[in-house]
Amino acid sequence: MTAMPRGRARRTALLTATCALAVTGAMVLSGCGGDDPDAGTNGVGKLPADRIEAKTRAAAEAASAVRLAGTVVTSGRTYRLDMRLKDDGGTGSVTSQGATFKLLRIGEELYLKADADFWSHADGSDGAAGKLGGKYVKVPQGDPSYKKFSGFTDKDVLLDGLLTLHGTLATDGHHTDGTGTRTVRVTGDKGAGGTLDVSLEGTPYPLRLVRAGDAGTLRFSDWGRNFTVEEPAKSETVDYGRQLPAS
Repeated sequence: MTAMPRGRARRTALLTATCALAVTGAMVLSGCGGDDPDAGTNGVGKLPADRIEAKTRAAAEAASAVRLAGTVVTSGRTYRLDMRLKDDGGTGSVTSQGATFKLLRIGEELYLKADADFWSHADGSDGAAGKLGGKYVKVPQGDPSYKKFSGFTDKDVLLDGLLTLHGTLATDGHHTDGTGTRTVRVTGDKGAGGTLDVSLEGTPYPLRLVRAGDAGTLRFSDWGRNFTVEEPAKSETVDYGRQLPAS
């Protein structure tokens, strides 16, 4: 075995130590980058709360479609919604006071579908139940129910009314939604005015809303995912032709 000259051995040891230090430094820098909650995100988490709210509203308005599910409390009544909405229509189900009905809107035409039990309670008798139960009932545009229920199927109207935080806006850290998507949370008056979780991945869409005053919680998904709304078959449709029974 040939002994390495002392000077060469010293240079080799120095080079080895330098390389090890460089690797360690790179690991430290990499570790610091990994602690950045905004690393690899769309960057909105670094913005002030009002800018985040403005960006997520603009994203929602520009989206061609959305699905929303959850509860809305209005005028003392709780509605559980599961709706898919787009610019020219919407479809889904609404549950209130134990009764569930389906809504379908195509352009300006609105249909409501429910079972006979729903209609018998609405009418106060069985007069309309047999005719309307299980059918898509065309809601006259002059009927009070039209304005009430069409709002649940109108993307722009519904989002404009819902995506509102009250009071002073602030950010409340980074979170994740139920699917693991990273979000930044915006609050109004420290949560008393509502909270809104905004996606940090891709387009900054709103993903979860807790409304002020315990007025419901909604989740948003399928942003921009198109779906089809079709006019129901005539055999499944009833044109009631007059004001619907009060529901």
